[in-house]
Amino acid sequence: MEKALHKDVGKPHDENQTLYRILFIIGACHLLNDSLQAVIPAMFPILERSMGLSFTQLGLIAFTLNMISSVMQPLVGTFTDKKPLPYALPIGLTSSMVGMLGLALAPNFWLVLVSVVFIGLGSAVFHPEGSRVVYLAAGNKRGLAQSIFQVGGNSGQALAPVITALILVPLGQIGAAWFTLIAGLAVVFLTYIAKWYRGQIQSIQAKKKKLAAKTHSKAVSKAIKSALIVLIFLVFARSWYAAAISNFYAFYAIDSYDLTIAKSQIYIFIFLAMGAIGTFLGGPLADRFGRRNVILFSLVASSPLSILLPYVGPIFAMILLATIGLFLMSSFSVTVVYAQELVPGKIGTMSGLIVGLAFGMGAIGSVALGYFIDLLGLSTTMIMASLLPLLGFLTFLLPTDKKVQEWYE
Repeated sequence: MEKALHKDVGKPHDENQTLYRILFIIGACHLLNDSLQAVIPAMFPILERSMGLSFTQLGLIAFTLNMISSVMQPLVGTFTDKKPLPYALPIGLTSSMVGMLGLALAPNFWLVLVSVVFIGLGSAVFHPEGSRVVYLAAGNKRGLAQSIFQVGGNSGQALAPVITALILVPLGQIGAAWFTLIAGLAVVFLTYIAKWYRGQIQSIQAKKKKLAAKTHSKAVSKAIKSALIVLIFLVFARSWYAAAISNFYAFYAIDSYDLTIAKSQIYIFIFLAMGAIGTFLGGPLADRFGRRNVILFSLVASSPLSILLPYVGPIFAMILLATIGLFLMSSFSVTVVYAQELVPGKIGTMSGLIVGLAFGMGAIGSVALGYFIDLLGLSTTMIMASLLPLLGFLTFLLPTDKKVQEWYE
């Protein structure tokens, strides 16, 4: 693998050429990174029983992880837009490795939070820098490239129920220590990626100068800002609903269908696994049918299914979760590419903003949903959350792909 990768090291490539080798390696690293993050919500039922944590405390753990990631990602992206740091990638995963070891050994709630901070910092560095690597290697297939990258992350998240059933249920909290090996493997791969990334810096700087010379009218600048605000609302709707399912639906399934912890994880796995497939399909579909069209379909098609979900039985719930996951997450990579094309001179900032925002909204959603569950009950909260995909109709306010392209011609 190292020999194959070094063929591209130090060589600026044709910007229309898609480097699948780089894309698959960074996608694999995304899987490893997000599988580390998946350990945290997967541990919720374990921590609830072993430490006697409330739903609000569980929400605060998710909040800490996601908020650190969301706040830091745009900052990292903005800084590295100005000064690229290729070796930030392996350094970030080293922070996650330290946090994972701390999580396995933490004796109380507060040390769990400290460990989660280290994991969040690693993720905050990885996502904007990983997205920049993808942009550089994408060529003329940006949707497909971002899908390859993001499906790695979604696949890592989908491992959470498997991690719970096969590792954390039999081993308990100490089972998280095994994931320091996964973090170490990611550090090795990212060191390879960093060497290739370093060779592209000259090309990055040349593109930045070219884009800096492009000026917009006040009307276009206002339209770009308005589009970003709409995109933020769409990410909010998707992230809060995904947080409701991935963090709390296991408890809903246990209460509603009288399931064990292990069996309840099947529902989460179905949602996340189909979400990973949707993430992969969304990119190439957006390359063919347009970014805005895929974003619109993603949320609007999910809305009637999400509204129906709280009222069905256990078997039909699996079918609905699979379909919702497929539809809802098809826009995940597409929103990143759409934002990058809105502001192509700030790839790291836009990647950090959209992906970081998804984490941040998920963080706030986790705390809010946990609070509402404690206050109103599980069923009522899940019914309220089911209305969120209806915000997808705001997509009609976004400029078309053709209009965005015209702004930079």
